[in-house]
Amino acid sequence: MRILGSTRLLAVVGDPVAHSLSPRLHNAAIAALGLDAVYVALRVRPDGLAPLVRALVAAGAGLNVTVPHKRAVVALLDEAPGVVRRTGACNVVWGWTGGLAGDNTDVDAVRQEATRLVAGRPVRRALVIGTGGSARAAAVALADGWPACVVEVLSRDARRSADFVAWAEGAGVAAEPAGEGAVDLVVNATPLGLSASDPMPMDEPGLRRRGAAAVLDLVYVRHCTRFVQAARAAGMAAEDGRGVLIAQGAASFRRFFDVAPPLEVMRAAVEGALGG
Repeated sequence: MRILGSTRLLAVVGDPVAHSLSPRLHNAAIAALGLDAVYVALRVRPDGLAPLVRALVAAGAGLNVTVPHKRAVVALLDEAPGVVRRTGACNVVWGWTGGLAGDNTDVDAVRQEATRLVAGRPVRRALVIGTGGSARAAAVALADGWPACVVEVLSRDARRSADFVAWAEGAGVAAEPAGEGAVDLVVNATPLGLSASDPMPMDEPGLRRRGAAAVLDLVYVRHCTRFVQAARAAGMAAEDGRGVLIAQGAASFRRFFDVAPPLEVMRAAVEGALGG
C-alpha cells in the first residue's frame, strides 16, 4: 500500500479501539479495488471526539464510530437518516455539501445476522444485554425483523435500564426490564469479552435458565468469545460479532466510496484474523 499526498484517510474512532478489525477489513477492500485510500484506528477520549471528527471530515476523511462514542457523535451531525434519529446512535460519518452526514449501518447488520442465526424460528421475546448505542441498534433491528418481539434489557444500572425502556417506547420498540423467563434470542451489546479477564455478560447458569435458541455476541475475538463457547456448550446456536462487523463494514464502505464493496475479500480478511 502506497501513501501519497492524494491518499484519502479513513478511520475508526473509539476507546478502546486497538482490537478493531475494521482497518484490516477496509484496507483489504481498498487494495482489491485499487483505491487511493488508507484506513486506520484512532483512540479518542470523549472530550476529544468533536474536534477530531470535525477536523478529519473537513480534511475529506470518512469515519466509523465505535464504543463509547456512537451516541455522542449524533449531536455533531448536520444530516442523518431516520434510523439515526430513531436509535440516537451513529456508526459512520462522512462529509457532504451541508456539513457532516451520518448513518447507522449496525441496525441492518444485526438484523441480518440474527435472522441467519435463528434460521426461521420466530423471535417473540429477546434479551439485549447493555444500554449503549449498540444495544439500541440491536433493539431496533429486532423490532424491525420481528414486529411482535418484546425486547428485555439487562443492565447492571437500574437507571440506565429505565432510560432504555423510555427511549424504546419512542423508537417503536416494545421493551421492558429483564425478567427471569425464557427468551428466544440473547444479544450481548456490551464490550464484555474483549479482554480475557472480563466476566461473561451473563453467567452460565443464567444463560441456561433463559433457554434461548440462539445467542449473538457483538464482541469478536480470535476463535470466539467465552460467552459464545458457553452458549454452544448449552446447545444453543451462537455466533460472535464477526458477521455483524462484515455487514456493517460493507455498508459503511458504500457510504465512503459509492461503489459495491468486495464482500468476499472483506470476509476473508476478518476470518483470516480471527480463525474459526
